Amino acid sequence: MTEAELYSLYKGVYVPTHLHPPESLRYCEEFTFRPDDILITTYPKSSTTWMQEVVPLIVSEGDLTPVLTVPNWDRVPWLEEHRAILLNLEQRASPRVFATHFHHHMMNESYFKIKPRVLYLMRNPKDVFTSSYYYYGMASYLVKPGTQDEFMEKFLDGKITFGSWFDHVKGWINDLKGSVEKIAKFLGKSLSPDVTEKITEHCVFKNMKQNKMSSLSLVPEEYMDQKKSEFLRKGKKNHVTQLKGENKKEKPDLIYSLSYNA
Repeated sequence: MTEAELYSLYKGVYVPTHLHPPESLRYCEEFTFRPDDILITTYPKSSTTWMQEVVPLIVSEGDLTPVLTVPNWDRVPWLEEHRAILLNLEQRASPRVFATHFHHHMMNESYFKIKPRVLYLMRNPKDVFTSSYYYYGMASYLVKPGTQDEFMEKFLDGKITFGSWFDHVKGWINDLKGSVEKIAKFLGKSLSPDVTEKITEHCVFKNMKQNKMSSLSLVPEEYMDQKKSEFLRKGKKNHVTQLKGENKKEKPDLIYSLSYNA
């Protein structure tokens, strides 16, 4: 079966229609977070199941009962999946623990207003690719992967469920404005929204590159020959080493991560 038959396009990315019917996505969009909620956030096949085991055990202080008696999809439910509607999550005692595969920009208004606690788990993309390839081959609600080379092209282009691994990681890890807010809080500084926005805008890569005081363009050529390579270049990776072959795609750089707590 094809993408058109098995997937829905939601906020710019494919989601499996069987697991994420319209009423489930609507429920997720209207869901109200609490400040002490714990949200496990991952790109698919990034060891989510492992975190769905670890976090409840930490919350229960080592009591094995929850993980031995409750399926992980109910113990740590996916907010965007059809099961969430049936679980009376609004009545659960705090701290509630949830999971999501959503990109940062896909989160609802309540998330950005309440700012629950987030655990973002990132896995090596080569391992994600391999695990995804075999998973797509056995899951009836996903488009069959074809050959590894064919699936690699889809993986790199983000034409699989939940889109691009690169965009997913960049969105959650490289939240510059959120990082400015967290750093300011850690340093004991209370910044107004206008000041936070000003700092964020100034520190965007392309703007920093134009600042001679920061680009090291004032360093004498005998130490740094920036005619050969600028110190601040593009802020992007120019290639990704493939599992097979030497195909290259330009993808966002991931080196500017500051925290896993988004």
